[in-house]
Amino acid sequence: MAHQSIADINFLWGQLILEELQRLGVKHVCLAPGSRSSPLTLAAAQQAKLTTHSHFDERGLGFMALGLAKSSQAPVAIITTSGTAVANLYPAVIEAWLTQVPLIVLSGDRPIELIDCGANQAIPQPGIFAQYAKQINLPTADFDFPASALLTSLDQAVSGLTQPLHINCMYREPLYPEKVCALGEQDSVAIQNYLKPLANWLEHSHPFTDYQSSVPGNTPCEASLRRFVHGKGVIVLGTLSPDEDPKQILELAKTIGWPVLVDAQSQLRQHPQVLGHIDQLLHHSPSKKMLQQADRVLVFGGRFVSKRLIQYLAELSWHTYWQVLAHQQRLDPSHQTKQVWLSSITHFCRAPWHRSSQALWADSLQATNHQLEAIFNDKIDNGEFGEAQTMREIAKYNSGEQQLFIGNSLPIRLYDMYAPLTEKTNNIYTNRGASGIDGLIATAVGVAKGNQQPTSMIIGDISCLHDLNSFALLKQLSSTFVLVIFNNDGGNIFNLLPVPNEQLRNDYYRLSHGCEFGYGAAMFNLAYRQVDELDDFKQVYQEAFEFECASVIEVNVSPNQASDQIAELAQWVKQAL
Repeated sequence: MAHQSIADINFLWGQLILEELQRLGVKHVCLAPGSRSSPLTLAAAQQAKLTTHSHFDERGLGFMALGLAKSSQAPVAIITTSGTAVANLYPAVIEAWLTQVPLIVLSGDRPIELIDCGANQAIPQPGIFAQYAKQINLPTADFDFPASALLTSLDQAVSGLTQPLHINCMYREPLYPEKVCALGEQDSVAIQNYLKPLANWLEHSHPFTDYQSSVPGNTPCEASLRRFVHGKGVIVLGTLSPDEDPKQILELAKTIGWPVLVDAQSQLRQHPQVLGHIDQLLHHSPSKKMLQQADRVLVFGGRFVSKRLIQYLAELSWHTYWQVLAHQQRLDPSHQTKQVWLSSITHFCRAPWHRSSQALWADSLQATNHQLEAIFNDKIDNGEFGEAQTMREIAKYNSGEQQLFIGNSLPIRLYDMYAPLTEKTNNIYTNRGASGIDGLIATAVGVAKGNQQPTSMIIGDISCLHDLNSFALLKQLSSTFVLVIFNNDGGNIFNLLPVPNEQLRNDYYRLSHGCEFGYGAAMFNLAYRQVDELDDFKQVYQEAFEFECASVIEVNVSPNQASDQIAELAQWVKQAL
């Protein structure tokens, strides 16, 4: 094949792939620079129906795509070049696989004759993500491979996609066509002949193969529902996304008459009608004993932050255990015998539910839940400045459509334990599949880009150091984004763990760094403030919401402040109620 014909078919395949992905629901494409992926990059740049995002760091790029997919509720494509560029996507792909997020990795690759022979930037890329992604390993672009076969391969893999997909795209050089024009407008006779079988497809905007999606809607019969609610039960909410509208479960709970126990990621952690302080209620012996009377449990979702809530579900011998999931997964580390219902929350809540024979059996726990809130108001809000106090202030702030992205390690645990009960609820986003601290800023930027809502992110200092490159992504934002960094000089989550002695804790776990983040913010030209008292934080936090750009607020606290306060509050919960 002539050199220019190779460049033309490379680009054409890139166009066909990007066009079909757009028809299959992809709205955003995230690109990192590279030469071997040029046919894909040029096709994405020429695709007017796709929004493109660029970043120099593939690891951050992958996590930004993850956030975009979470908030836009649509698959997101990622384009990288060959070699270790692809491997840098691995952490984001793992997180997406665990949390059922559809990422589509398009990796440029060397042709087969340049693999395992010392060629530059060439590694075996097929199967690089192992079990964490479905695979399509395309041959080198060729006029002898039917365009219809290329499209049907994409259709079969992407339709109904709920987890990552890796499409490996081998390209021979040359990689750059002489002319970049819209799909179907090429004047090459070879390309026109190649596209003739796609004449009908080119005239409409639907996928080549239209798979009709099937929405899970399995619900129990009325007789089963009557039997299930005949006793003392609890409703437990794990990780749920804002688009699932978990508030519907509150009406279900009213009908049945059972208490609702919620995780930080349930979207209802701050709602006054639920037992939001369940982690601390299970720290309180009388409340725990009452909850242990339950013999039926209805769980929506899974993946809980609170170890006490996880233990509660694991330790009881449930008469009946039902779990409602949107997709088939195994989300129960205790491996309880159960009935799993694959259904949307809306469909399940609309089933013909009845009043429980033991309705309101745990109603007194609501008063205890509010007593805990009073303790936290006194001991945290009116106490010493620190991470829990700042977290509660952020959660109470009402800016209209504010959403929170909460980092792993200490921030999410502080929110889970102490978030205030309010009349409003924030949309909550996390990366709690693998619960890593890498790529958190990039993911939050993706969330903000995906729905353009004002966003607050709360992150620890070690997590921020892991993703400092993503300050470049913050600079790109044109919506309100407030990055709050808890700087306690190290990984102080380890203060809560039984490390044998303080020397080991400091040398191998906490890893004090002595850094402050003002210089990093200045490098990327980001607005920055440093605070060490509550009144200052309130002022600068409120001011940050007046601007449609990213701001950085560094909250400085002592290394032991949060861990000491958690221990002190535990004693108050045990003794004061």
